[in-house]
Amino acid sequence: MSHTFGRRRVLTRGLALACASLLAVTASACEKAGDGGDADYPSDTLQVMAPAAAGGGWDLTARSIQQGLTDSGLVTSAVEVYNVEGAAGTLGLAQLVTKNEGDPHQLMVMGLVMIGGVVTNKSPVNLTQVTPIATLTAEQEVVVVPADSPYENLQQLMEAAKATPDAINWGGGSAGGTDQILVGLLAKAAGADPRAMKYLPYSGGGESKAALLSGDLTAAVSGVSEYADLVAAGEVRVLAVSGPTGVDAGEGKPSPTIKEAGYDVELMNWRGIVAPPGIDDDERSAVIALVDKLHASTQWQQTLAEQGWDDFYKSGDEAAAFFTSETERITAVLTDIGLAG
Repeated sequence: MSHTFGRRRVLTRGLALACASLLAVTASACEKAGDGGDADYPSDTLQVMAPAAAGGGWDLTARSIQQGLTDSGLVTSAVEVYNVEGAAGTLGLAQLVTKNEGDPHQLMVMGLVMIGGVVTNKSPVNLTQVTPIATLTAEQEVVVVPADSPYENLQQLMEAAKATPDAINWGGGSAGGTDQILVGLLAKAAGADPRAMKYLPYSGGGESKAALLSGDLTAAVSGVSEYADLVAAGEVRVLAVSGPTGVDAGEGKPSPTIKEAGYDVELMNWRGIVAPPGIDDDERSAVIALVDKLHASTQWQQTLAEQGWDDFYKSGDEAAAFFTSETERITAVLTDIGLAG
């Protein structure tokens, strides 16, 4: 009798230990789920699309993300960057929405330029169809001319653009993007017709740089970081930057602002990152958690300093709300300067 009871007691203890182990495993799984399910993300190669040609701001941002994730040790799997150029990023947007749906290992860099591209290109896809992850950076625009240009300051350039708009070839990124928006705002502020400005769009910063240096362009507009090397080399001259205060655009000192030149214009070009539609809540949380960690890393903070980018971080629901408000704002600006419709 006592022998039987002993066996039962052993069995009871064994069952209790098994239950305790099961509870521990379950609790661990729940904790991982509660942390956003990011313990195993990414579990495959992470693909980051730059929806423009190499050499531009989106490409530089995508490659900075790649380097930051790798150098910080936040990922052990490979991070690859690829380019899909055309139509202010809307060709890349269409690919993300239609071909990458449901894949959390496919991410895309985007920004203000893409909002303008959706409007001006009458894109069949838009940013309401993606999964917002975060805004990352904001950067001032810069207006530059070749070093041998007769235009010594912004006022001289805008007076010429107002008097003989056909004689001034402006160049920058995609049609309807930040660069063309800035040209339109400058024209309006100078009393010129924004619709009369001759603007030549390029798919990437490398192309517009070549056009400016070859003489095809009178002036170019782009992000400060894209022309900093040519400014520092003395090949191009800075006329103005577009932010509230002057920043070093490659001259080794703060460049004058557009407002300081007498025109009431201010514009910052922001960039962010999104995932495809169709990922579930846990996958969304995992991607956001990874980008949160990237933003907090020493490597990313160094990148911001090196590139002269402003830290413009919003993630998750805050980023989604910002994308919505910016779409409304930029659509209104494009309509006002005659680039929408």
